[in-house]
Amino acid sequence: MDAGVDGAEDLLCLYDARLHSRLLLGSARYPSPQVMRDAVLASGAQVVTLSLRRQNPAGDGGDGGGEGVWRYLRELRDSGCRLLPNTAGCSSAREAVKLAEMARELFDTDWVKLEVIGDDYTLQPDPFGLVDAAVQLVQRGFKVLPYCTEDLVLCRRLVDAGCEALMPWGAPIGTGRGLLNVYALRALRHRFPETKLVIDAGIGAPSQAARVMELGFDAVLLNTAVARAGDPPRMARAFADAVRAGRNAHLAGLMVQRQTAQPSTPVVGRPFWHGGGR
Repeated sequence: MDAGVDGAEDLLCLYDARLHSRLLLGSARYPSPQVMRDAVLASGAQVVTLSLRRQNPAGDGGDGGGEGVWRYLRELRDSGCRLLPNTAGCSSAREAVKLAEMARELFDTDWVKLEVIGDDYTLQPDPFGLVDAAVQLVQRGFKVLPYCTEDLVLCRRLVDAGCEALMPWGAPIGTGRGLLNVYALRALRHRFPETKLVIDAGIGAPSQAARVMELGFDAVLLNTAVARAGDPPRMARAFADAVRAGRNAHLAGLMVQRQTAQPSTPVVGRPFWHGGGR
Protein backbone atom coordinates (compact mmCIF):
# COMPACT_ATOMS: atom_id res chain seq x y z
CA MET A 1 0.00 0.00 0.00
CA ASP A 2 1.46 3.40 -0.99
CA ALA A 3 2.23 6.15 1.47
CA GLY A 4 2.56 9.89 0.96
CA VAL A 5 5.74 11.90 1.32
CA ASP A 6 5.10 12.29 5.07
CA GLY A 7 4.64 8.55 5.53
CA ALA A 8 0.86 8.78 5.83
CA GLU A 9 -1.34 6.48 3.78
CA ASP A 10 -2.02 8.00 0.35
CA LEU A 11 -5.78 7.65 -0.03
CA LEU A 12 -8.02 8.96 -2.79
CA CYS A 13 -10.95 10.82 -1.22
CA LEU A 14 -13.94 11.02 -3.56
CA TYR A 15 -17.03 12.47 -1.89
CA ASP A 16 -17.73 10.12 1.06
CA ALA A 17 -15.29 7.38 -0.05
CA ARG A 18 -11.67 6.85 0.96
CA LEU A 19 -10.04 4.62 -1.62
CA HIS A 20 -6.71 2.81 -1.72
CA SER A 21 -6.77 2.43 -5.50
CA ARG A 22 -6.51 5.34 -7.92
CA LEU A 23 -7.52 3.21 -10.90
CA LEU A 24 -11.22 3.19 -11.76
CA LEU A 25 -12.37 0.57 -14.25
CA GLY A 26 -15.27 0.21 -16.66
CA SER A 27 -17.29 -2.98 -17.01
CA ALA A 28 -18.22 -2.95 -20.73
CA ARG A 29 -16.83 -4.61 -23.88
CA TYR A 30 -15.11 -7.58 -22.22
CA PRO A 31 -15.14 -10.96 -23.98
CA SER A 32 -17.29 -12.37 -21.16
CA PRO A 33 -18.65 -11.43 -17.73
CA GLN A 34 -16.11 -13.77 -16.11
CA VAL A 35 -13.20 -12.01 -17.82
CA MET A 36 -14.63 -8.67 -16.65
CA ARG A 37 -14.74 -9.91 -13.07
CA ASP A 38 -11.20 -11.29 -13.25
CA ALA A 39 -9.88 -8.03 -14.70
CA VAL A 40 -11.52 -5.93 -11.98
CA LEU A 41 -10.07 -8.14 -9.27
CA ALA A 42 -6.62 -8.08 -10.89
CA SER A 43 -6.69 -4.29 -11.11
CA GLY A 44 -7.49 -3.76 -7.45
CA ALA A 45 -10.02 -1.12 -8.53
CA GLN A 46 -12.52 -0.12 -5.87
CA VAL A 47 -14.80 1.79 -8.23
CA VAL A 48 -16.39 0.13 -11.27
CA THR A 49 -18.55 1.97 -13.77
CA LEU A 50 -21.59 0.49 -15.49
CA SER A 51 -24.14 1.67 -18.01
CA LEU A 52 -27.83 0.91 -17.71
CA ARG A 53 -28.36 1.54 -21.41
CA ARG A 54 -25.50 -0.47 -22.80
CA GLN A 55 -25.57 -3.40 -20.39
CA ASN A 56 -29.00 -4.90 -20.62
CA PRO A 57 -29.81 -7.14 -17.63
CA ALA A 58 -32.20 -9.11 -19.81
CA GLY A 59 -29.50 -9.97 -22.36
CA ASP A 60 -27.80 -13.29 -22.91
CA GLY A 61 -24.47 -12.43 -21.29
CA GLY A 62 -22.49 -12.20 -24.51
CA ASP A 63 -19.97 -9.47 -25.25
CA GLY A 64 -19.80 -8.30 -21.65
CA GLY A 65 -23.58 -7.71 -21.33
CA GLY A 66 -26.62 -9.53 -20.04
CA GLU A 67 -27.48 -11.08 -16.72
CA GLY A 68 -23.99 -12.51 -16.22
CA VAL A 69 -22.28 -9.13 -15.97
CA TRP A 70 -24.98 -7.84 -13.62
CA ARG A 71 -24.52 -10.84 -11.36
CA TYR A 72 -20.77 -10.28 -11.15
CA LEU A 73 -21.25 -6.55 -10.59
CA ARG A 74 -23.49 -7.28 -7.63
CA GLU A 75 -20.87 -9.68 -6.27
CA LEU A 76 -18.22 -6.98 -6.58
CA ARG A 77 -20.48 -4.51 -4.80
CA ASP A 78 -21.14 -6.98 -1.99
CA SER A 79 -17.38 -7.51 -1.60
CA GLY A 80 -16.84 -3.78 -0.99
CA CYS A 81 -16.38 -2.42 -4.51
CA ARG A 82 -18.32 0.79 -5.20
CA LEU A 83 -20.46 0.78 -8.34
CA LEU A 84 -20.57 3.99 -10.35
CA PRO A 85 -23.56 4.01 -12.72
CA ASN A 86 -23.12 6.26 -15.74
CA THR A 87 -25.53 7.95 -18.09
CA ALA A 88 -23.78 6.80 -21.28
CA GLY A 89 -25.94 7.14 -24.38
CA CYS A 90 -27.82 10.21 -23.15
CA SER A 91 -27.94 13.27 -25.40
CA SER A 92 -29.98 15.61 -23.20
CA ALA A 93 -30.09 16.70 -19.58
CA ARG A 94 -33.60 15.30 -19.26
CA GLU A 95 -32.49 11.82 -20.37
CA ALA A 96 -29.46 11.87 -18.09
CA VAL A 97 -31.43 12.91 -15.00
CA LYS A 98 -34.05 10.23 -15.62
CA LEU A 99 -31.41 7.52 -16.06
CA ALA A 100 -29.55 8.64 -12.93
CA GLU A 101 -32.77 8.36 -10.91
CA MET A 102 -33.29 4.83 -12.24
CA ALA A 103 -29.73 3.87 -11.33
CA ARG A 104 -30.15 5.18 -7.80
CA GLU A 105 -33.22 3.02 -7.31
CA LEU A 106 -31.64 -0.07 -8.84
CA PHE A 107 -28.19 0.07 -7.19
CA ASP A 108 -28.99 2.05 -4.03
CA THR A 109 -26.26 4.62 -4.71
CA ASP A 110 -26.32 8.38 -5.08
CA TRP A 111 -23.09 8.36 -7.08
CA VAL A 112 -23.39 8.96 -10.81
CA LYS A 113 -20.91 9.43 -13.62
CA LEU A 114 -22.72 12.05 -15.65
CA GLU A 115 -22.50 11.87 -19.45
CA VAL A 116 -24.44 14.08 -21.84
CA ILE A 117 -23.07 13.56 -25.34
CA GLY A 118 -23.25 16.38 -27.87
CA ASP A 119 -21.47 14.84 -30.86
CA ASP A 120 -21.91 11.25 -32.01
CA TYR A 121 -18.65 11.21 -33.98
CA THR A 122 -16.23 12.27 -31.23
CA LEU A 123 -18.55 11.50 -28.28
CA GLN A 124 -17.65 14.94 -26.99
CA PRO A 125 -19.82 16.13 -24.10
CA ASP A 126 -22.51 18.74 -24.64
CA PRO A 127 -21.36 21.51 -22.27
CA PHE A 128 -24.79 23.14 -21.96
CA GLY A 129 -26.67 19.90 -21.29
CA LEU A 130 -23.92 18.72 -18.96
CA VAL A 131 -24.11 21.77 -16.70
CA ASP A 132 -27.93 21.71 -16.75
CA ALA A 133 -28.01 18.05 -15.71
CA ALA A 134 -25.31 18.56 -13.07
CA VAL A 135 -27.28 21.37 -11.43
CA GLN A 136 -30.44 19.24 -11.32
CA LEU A 137 -28.71 16.13 -9.99
CA VAL A 138 -26.80 17.97 -7.26
CA GLN A 139 -30.09 19.53 -6.13
CA ARG A 140 -31.57 16.02 -5.95
CA GLY A 141 -28.80 14.82 -3.67
CA PHE A 142 -26.54 13.05 -6.17
CA LYS A 143 -22.78 12.96 -5.92
CA VAL A 144 -21.98 13.90 -9.50
CA LEU A 145 -18.79 13.00 -11.37
CA PRO A 146 -19.19 14.64 -14.79
CA TYR A 147 -17.42 13.44 -17.92
CA CYS A 148 -16.21 16.65 -19.53
CA THR A 149 -13.52 18.19 -21.69
CA GLU A 150 -10.51 20.11 -20.38
CA ASP A 151 -12.24 23.45 -21.04
CA LEU A 152 -11.61 25.72 -18.04
CA VAL A 153 -14.88 27.62 -18.31
CA LEU A 154 -16.96 24.45 -18.49
CA CYS A 155 -15.10 22.98 -15.53
CA ARG A 156 -15.71 26.17 -13.50
CA ARG A 157 -19.43 25.94 -14.21
CA LEU A 158 -19.49 22.31 -13.07
CA VAL A 159 -17.61 23.06 -9.86
CA ASP A 160 -19.93 26.00 -9.18
CA ALA A 161 -22.86 23.62 -9.69
CA GLY A 162 -21.59 21.52 -6.77
CA CYS A 163 -19.44 18.86 -8.44
CA GLU A 164 -16.55 17.98 -6.13
CA ALA A 165 -14.83 15.88 -8.80
CA LEU A 166 -14.41 16.26 -12.55
CA MET A 167 -13.62 13.66 -15.21
CA PRO A 168 -11.95 15.45 -18.16
CA TRP A 169 -11.07 13.38 -21.19
CA GLY A 170 -7.53 12.72 -22.34
CA ALA A 171 -8.73 11.92 -25.87
CA PRO A 172 -12.05 10.82 -27.40
CA ILE A 173 -13.54 7.66 -25.88
CA GLY A 174 -12.04 4.42 -27.13
CA THR A 175 -9.27 5.98 -29.23
CA GLY A 176 -6.35 5.03 -26.99
CA ARG A 177 -4.46 8.15 -28.07
CA GLY A 178 -3.47 9.27 -24.59
CA LEU A 179 -3.24 12.93 -23.59
CA LEU A 180 -3.84 15.07 -26.68
CA ASN A 181 -3.74 18.45 -24.93
CA VAL A 182 -1.19 18.31 -22.13
CA TYR A 183 -0.98 22.11 -21.97
CA ALA A 184 -4.70 22.46 -21.22
CA LEU A 185 -4.66 19.61 -18.73
CA ARG A 186 -1.74 21.17 -16.87
CA ALA A 187 -3.67 24.43 -16.71
CA LEU A 188 -6.74 22.59 -15.43
CA ARG A 189 -4.73 20.95 -12.65
CA HIS A 190 -3.21 24.30 -11.72
CA ARG A 191 -6.51 26.19 -11.68
CA PHE A 192 -8.44 23.57 -9.68
CA PRO A 193 -5.98 22.45 -6.98
CA GLU A 194 -8.71 21.43 -4.51
CA THR A 195 -10.96 19.59 -6.99
CA LYS A 196 -10.48 15.89 -7.58
CA LEU A 197 -9.56 15.40 -11.24
CA VAL A 198 -9.89 11.96 -12.84
CA ILE A 199 -8.75 11.53 -16.44
CA ASP A 200 -11.51 9.62 -18.20
CA ALA A 201 -11.37 8.38 -21.79
CA GLY A 202 -8.66 8.02 -24.41
CA ILE A 203 -6.05 6.17 -22.33
CA GLY A 204 -4.66 3.24 -24.30
CA ALA A 205 -1.41 2.16 -22.61
CA PRO A 206 -0.08 1.91 -19.07
CA SER A 207 2.64 4.44 -19.90
CA GLN A 208 -0.09 6.98 -20.67
CA ALA A 209 -1.76 6.29 -17.32
CA ALA A 210 1.57 6.83 -15.56
CA ARG A 211 1.91 10.17 -17.37
CA VAL A 212 -1.52 11.22 -16.12
CA MET A 213 -0.48 10.60 -12.53
CA GLU A 214 2.91 12.28 -12.97
CA LEU A 215 1.03 15.46 -13.96
CA GLY A 216 -0.68 15.45 -10.58
CA PHE A 217 -4.11 14.14 -11.49
CA ASP A 218 -5.89 12.20 -8.79
CA ALA A 219 -6.93 9.06 -10.66
CA VAL A 220 -7.48 7.37 -14.03
CA LEU A 221 -10.68 5.82 -15.33
CA LEU A 222 -10.47 3.51 -18.33
CA ASN A 223 -12.27 0.63 -19.97
CA THR A 224 -11.43 -0.25 -23.58
CA ALA A 225 -7.66 -0.52 -23.05
CA VAL A 226 -8.24 -3.36 -20.61
CA ALA A 227 -11.41 -4.90 -22.02
CA ARG A 228 -10.00 -5.23 -25.54
CA ALA A 229 -6.50 -6.37 -24.55
CA GLY A 230 -5.39 -9.88 -25.47
CA ASP A 231 -5.23 -10.70 -21.75
CA PRO A 232 -7.51 -8.28 -19.86
CA PRO A 233 -6.58 -9.35 -16.30
CA ARG A 234 -2.88 -9.04 -17.05
CA MET A 235 -3.40 -5.64 -18.67
CA ALA A 236 -5.44 -4.55 -15.67
CA ARG A 237 -2.50 -5.38 -13.39
CA ALA A 238 -0.17 -3.46 -15.72
CA PHE A 239 -2.37 -0.38 -15.48
CA ALA A 240 -2.57 -0.68 -11.70
CA ASP A 241 1.24 -0.79 -11.50
CA ALA A 242 1.53 2.21 -13.86
CA VAL A 243 -0.92 4.30 -11.86
CA ARG A 244 0.97 3.58 -8.64
CA ALA A 245 4.31 4.36 -10.29
CA GLY A 246 3.05 7.66 -11.70
CA ARG A 247 1.53 8.67 -8.38
CA ASN A 248 4.74 7.90 -6.50
CA ALA A 249 6.74 9.87 -9.08
CA HIS A 250 4.48 12.87 -8.58
CA LEU A 251 4.75 12.67 -4.81
CA ALA A 252 8.53 12.28 -5.00
CA GLY A 253 8.89 15.28 -7.31
CA LEU A 254 10.11 15.04 -10.89
CA MET A 255 13.41 16.62 -11.85
CA VAL A 256 13.31 19.94 -13.68
CA GLN A 257 13.86 19.57 -17.42
CA ARG A 258 16.86 21.41 -18.88
CA GLN A 259 17.83 22.59 -22.33
CA THR A 260 21.51 21.67 -21.95
CA ALA A 261 23.40 18.66 -20.67
CA GLN A 262 24.52 18.52 -17.07
CA PRO A 263 26.92 15.82 -15.79
CA SER A 264 25.42 13.46 -13.25
CA THR A 265 28.86 13.15 -11.59
CA PRO A 266 30.14 16.54 -10.39
CA VAL A 267 33.64 17.55 -11.44
CA VAL A 268 35.89 18.69 -8.58
CA GLY A 269 39.14 19.86 -10.09
CA ARG A 270 40.67 18.12 -13.07
CA PRO A 271 42.95 15.16 -12.33
CA PHE A 272 44.17 15.06 -15.91
CA TRP A 273 45.31 17.93 -18.07
CA HIS A 274 43.91 17.90 -21.56
CA GLY A 275 46.18 20.04 -23.67
CA GLY A 276 46.01 20.65 -27.35
CA GLY A 277 46.88 17.84 -29.69
CA ARG A 278 50.33 17.51 -31.24
